[in-house]
Amino acid sequence: MRFTSALKTVAIGFALTASSVAFAQGGGGGGGGAEEMKKAETAAKAEQNAKSLGAQLTPQLPPATIPADPQNIWDLDLSSGGRVRIQLRPDIAPNHVERIKELTRQGFYNGLKFHRVIPGFMAQGGDPKGDGTGGSTLPDLKAEFNPMPHLRGTLSMARAQSEDSANSQFFIVLLPRMQLDKKYTVFGRVIEGMQYVDAIHEGEPPADPTVILQASIESDGKPPVLAPLPPPPAPEPAALPSKKPAAPAKKPAPKKK
Repeated sequence: MRFTSALKTVAIGFALTASSVAFAQGGGGGGGGAEEMKKAETAAKAEQNAKSLGAQLTPQLPPATIPADPQNIWDLDLSSGGRVRIQLRPDIAPNHVERIKELTRQGFYNGLKFHRVIPGFMAQGGDPKGDGTGGSTLPDLKAEFNPMPHLRGTLSMARAQSEDSANSQFFIVLLPRMQLDKKYTVFGRVIEGMQYVDAIHEGEPPADPTVILQASIESDGKPPVLAPLPPPPAPEPAALPSKKPAAPAKKPAPKKK
C-alpha cells in the first residue's frame, strides 16, 4: 500500500508540475494552447497508469463464500448422528478438491475413522491405517496454500513435515486457529451439520472412534446412511420348571359311617 501511495504521489506531483509549466507558458497564442493540452493529457495518463499499477499490486482475496453447487458439496454421513455438508472450494484449491472427489467416488473414505480428535482444535480423518501414517495409493499433492483462514468448520488438508505431502487425510477445525493459515491447504468449509462434527468422539486415538459411514458428492444423489441402531436387549429367559416333582395331591379321608 505504501508503494501504491508513492506511485499516486508521483503521478499527482507530475500532473501539478505539468500544469504549472503550462500556465507559465500559456500567454502566447494557439501553439502554446496545444502544448498545454498535450501536457495535461500526459499527466492524466500518468495518473491512470499509477492507479492501474496500484490495483495490480493489491492482492485479490477469494470470496469468503461461493454459491452452493451440488457438484462441489461433500457429504459425510457420520456415526455421530447424521450428514455433514461441506462446500468444496475448487476456486482456491482445485487439485485438492479433485483428489477428494476422486477418492470419494472410489469409496475410499467409507468406513474410515476419525483417528485424532483434539477438543477445541480439530477432528482428523482419512487414514486407512487409522494411526495417522497412512494414505491412498495416489501420489502426494503439491501444496495449494491460500489466504482463506482456519475458522470453525474449515476443511483443511493434513500433511507431514513436507509442504507437498498431503494425500488423503483431512481435518475439520472446531475453533479458529489462525496460526495454521498459509501452512495447510484450506479447500472447503462446513455449511450444514456442524453439530455432528462437534459430536465426533475425542482422543488420540479415541477409545470408540467415530466412523464415516459414507462419503459422497452431492450431485451423485446418494441418500444418507444412518448409524445402525443398537440391537434390542436380549429377552430374559423364561423361568424353567422346578426339577423337584410336585407332591401328589392328598386323597380326602374316607367318611365315617
